[in-house]
Amino acid sequence: MTEPLSELPFRELVSRVRACTLCADSLPCGPRPVIQLSESARLLVVGQAPGRRVHETGLPFNDPSGDRLRQWLDVSREEFYDEHKFAILPMGFCYPGTGKSGDLPPRPECAPAWRQALLERLPNLALTLVIGQYAHAWHLPSAARSVTENVRHWRHYWPNLVPMPHPSPRNNLWLRRNPWFEEEVIPTLQSRIRTLLRS
Repeated sequence: MTEPLSELPFRELVSRVRACTLCADSLPCGPRPVIQLSESARLLVVGQAPGRRVHETGLPFNDPSGDRLRQWLDVSREEFYDEHKFAILPMGFCYPGTGKSGDLPPRPECAPAWRQALLERLPNLALTLVIGQYAHAWHLPSAARSVTENVRHWRHYWPNLVPMPHPSPRNNLWLRRNPWFEEEVIPTLQSRIRTLLRS
């Protein structure tokens, strides 16, 4: 009989995630789960799925999207990659491949298999950053709005959760059309993150 995930020691659970091959046959570059977790993390970053560069380096948000995200959060790479401060748990842990208009969606097998068990092991979270439509769909299931509308209603979730657009360069047009996000949301978010990192 397989031991329930909820009963596994944290390190064993993370090891199983890193060794996961659940959807290996559907991954163009093979499985390489990319996550960053510690039970002491205060902040959780929920992205979509690793891109090709992240797959190659094994480091989450190690790409232009990550550069913009760290700028939004006003944190250094050292702070961002400190697992005791930031947990990083995308909706899909492996690079799903590229389609006509960018990376494919996160593989649907991933979240049902692992997500709840991992989230239950992060008891110290004070703020969750929910980035992009697939993360919104999981973490804001009652919202049923577009990404833009979810982000517009960010105060509804404050101070424990913030819906965000994806920081990808592909979203430059969205940012130009919605300047209120960087004018209103980002400074407030930066202040909260700084407080949490100091506490």
